[in-house]
Amino acid sequence: MFSKILIANRGEIACRIIRTARRMGIATVAVYSDADARSPHVKLADEAVYIGPAPASDSYLLPEKIIAACKATGAEAVHPGYGFLSERASFVEALEAEGIAFIGPPASAIAAMGDKIESKKLAKDAGVNVVPGHLGEIDDTEHAVRIAGEIGYPVMMKASAGGGGKGMRLAWSEKDVREGFEATKREGLSSFGDDRVFIEKFIEDPRHIEIQVLGDRHGTILYLNERECSIQRRHQKVVEEAPSPFVTPEMRRKMGEQCVALARAVGYHSAGTVELIVSGADPSGDSFYFLEMNTRLQVEHPVTEAITGIDLVEQMIRAAAGEKLPFAQEDIGIDGWAIESRVYAEDPYRGFLPSTGRLVRYSPPEAELHQQPGETGHQAYVRLDDGVAEGGEVSIFYDPMIAKLVTWAPTRDEAADLQVQALDAFEITGLGHNVDFLSAIMQNPRFRSGDLTTGFIAEEWPEGFHGAPPSNELQRHLAALAGLLATARADRARQVSGQLNGSPPPPFAWEVRLAGEDRQVEITEDEILVDGKPVNLAFEYTPGDRLIEAEADEEPLTVRIEPTRLGFRLTTRGARHDVRVLPAHAAPLARHMIEKEPPDLSRFLICPMPGLLVGLHVAEGDQVEPGQPLATIEAMKMENILRAEKSGVVTAIRAAQGESVAADAVILELE
Repeated sequence: MFSKILIANRGEIACRIIRTARRMGIATVAVYSDADARSPHVKLADEAVYIGPAPASDSYLLPEKIIAACKATGAEAVHPGYGFLSERASFVEALEAEGIAFIGPPASAIAAMGDKIESKKLAKDAGVNVVPGHLGEIDDTEHAVRIAGEIGYPVMMKASAGGGGKGMRLAWSEKDVREGFEATKREGLSSFGDDRVFIEKFIEDPRHIEIQVLGDRHGTILYLNERECSIQRRHQKVVEEAPSPFVTPEMRRKMGEQCVALARAVGYHSAGTVELIVSGADPSGDSFYFLEMNTRLQVEHPVTEAITGIDLVEQMIRAAAGEKLPFAQEDIGIDGWAIESRVYAEDPYRGFLPSTGRLVRYSPPEAELHQQPGETGHQAYVRLDDGVAEGGEVSIFYDPMIAKLVTWAPTRDEAADLQVQALDAFEITGLGHNVDFLSAIMQNPRFRSGDLTTGFIAEEWPEGFHGAPPSNELQRHLAALAGLLATARADRARQVSGQLNGSPPPPFAWEVRLAGEDRQVEITEDEILVDGKPVNLAFEYTPGDRLIEAEADEEPLTVRIEPTRLGFRLTTRGARHDVRVLPAHAAPLARHMIEKEPPDLSRFLICPMPGLLVGLHVAEGDQVEPGQPLATIEAMKMENILRAEKSGVVTAIRAAQGESVAADAVILELE
């Protein structure tokens, strides 16, 4: 067994690998860039080595710096985590040339599966179902249009070396191909150094299901059940679970055996994942097709660990050291249900735009931070994998994921309920985040039914996300809560000494405006009345508290509180509610106040996020129509097309192509 390993990664995955290595008695070495000098993974490791400036291309993506760090510290092996160098065959070869072990599959398997075009050919030869499509070289946009027409719309354009949702475009028509082909090539080149693109048939009503495989160097390859990864946005996974509510035991066996056959065909060992697209329209479950193989640890590996009791990182380390797997296929079971939500630095209330900046407040829910797979028994639990800390920064240089929230319970509904409770207790300020959106997914009736496809988010929130709709009962509880908070605030204010005419008594009657409705709240010594009906609500509160854990009708209710000028912002159950609270005797007067109209900014094209202006598609004097592309912003390695909202003429260009543009900066003006 190794005595010291280096983790060639950062953030939550580096922390997660370090924890398992420490439990195994293995010393760890972290590497860090300028942006990560004070990051948790640096503090958690036994040693840390500086490897360069913040951009990954100058630090984490340079094999020579990783190898130099190994030599300087005496690390015998490297665990790559995911992303960065984890699927670069040349990196594995360079390590082996220096006598350093790679905790992952052989270079030959990485090379075979890393080329999406060649991997599909290999899969077909191994007897794995593959999606119909064109696997040859595509010369240019015109060639792409011809191929797409031959396959039949809709089609998916994918970067050959792509992954993680990057370098993918769905095309429903020739127009989409013409608009997206070059963008797909650019994303592939900028993210993976390879601009080759292939085109395949888009499976409608698709489910994204993946099979976890695990092998040793002695010829044993097993499958560790499946994960359901259909909840995606822009091909980026948002929620994963294991097992899948769709997969039957017979499907599981067929998928697993095909995926093991593919792994065996490329001489695979270590952990890996075969991704499959499954037609939800086929009730037999036989319409599943190979998408790609990820020759590394997956972001969503914790849900597999939770239901199997197997620590995948430990098994990767043991396989790299030459040990045999200590179990057989018949030993792999399914215990309970696990769900993982990815907490991203993105604002769902603003079209899911990336949101970078400082974590002014970061207080995650109570979790078994060091929970080891297999130690759950039958008690539901929360696991949190993160690599950030309060005061830290979510940088433009790396992935916007803040944390992974994992819940395990005996049943799917219990695991989802636990997600809602834990998400309510998540406190993040300083940047936008998707906690409310994740909670809304967990409560969504269609999610609860298990009726999932990769179009789930677009179909359930076609007009964008505006918060989960509150039930009437929740509105009553929040109105009562707001009345009690206002009473506590007024009671505190009246105790200030030296007030004219003495201290006034606190008001006991309030008008609470919530969700566009006015509710009358009365506070007495014995009860709380909302619109004349009693509400059962109990909690402890001191003015200044940011989080309240209450009992509403004997059910737990966690609410985040932010005071506002005329009330409170209350956030719970997947939505934030701006609540106005006025004394009942003063509320009628408020109806005579003139509301300030917001300025009309529709004539400006405003940059919605910090990023690089990679494309400016119009010039001064151009006539534009609604929906026409005006500019393209690259943020966190993803291209975002900004379109005209109405007809007009471009009167001024305020930014130049190639410039870094701040959030809310004006790119151009229209008349």
